[in-house]
Amino acid sequence: MQRCSHALVADGRVWVIDPVDGEGVEERIRAAGTPAGVLQLLDRHNRDCVALAARLGVRHHLVPQGSLGPFACIAVKNRPSWNEVALWWPDRRVLVCADALGSAPYYCAGNERLAVHPLLRLRPPRRQLGGLKPKVILCGHGEGILDDADAALREAFNTSLRRIPGQAASALRAWRASRAG
Repeated sequence: MQRCSHALVADGRVWVIDPVDGEGVEERIRAAGTPAGVLQLLDRHNRDCVALAARLGVRHHLVPQGSLGPFACIAVKNRPSWNEVALWWPDRRVLVCADALGSAPYYCAGNERLAVHPLLRLRPPRRQLGGLKPKVILCGHGEGILDDADAALREAFNTSLRRIPGQAASALRAWRASRAG
């Protein structure tokens, strides 16, 4: 699986989102500014959140609610089996999603740049995220959308249902490729 972590710097403070630890990660965070917190946007995205927060000496925010620093936390799913928030940075128009949106091959059908999570395609989170106009979308799985993010978000929502067969085929190809390699 392609897993992506992010660090957002606001006023010299570094907020780390759904981190995967590795060589040099802590040093890169500290070089960017003063660590402010580790945010876990999805209940099951444990990754290395707790350990990294401890090493950085900051709080681990598990599926935060309300506002946090310059960010708004938007509930995407709130069920016992799936508790996820998206992070919205209104000043910069940056949207960060853990699983609701992704760009990894197993999320996308054909030439999609951004896609709704396969299990949310029948009912994409339009009500929660549809009113946003992001300039940038950062995903927990796949590369970020750095150009025409708002258009990519609209297309992902508008085509999520009809592209289910294509997404299933892409997921199968990605799974086969991972088994072969």
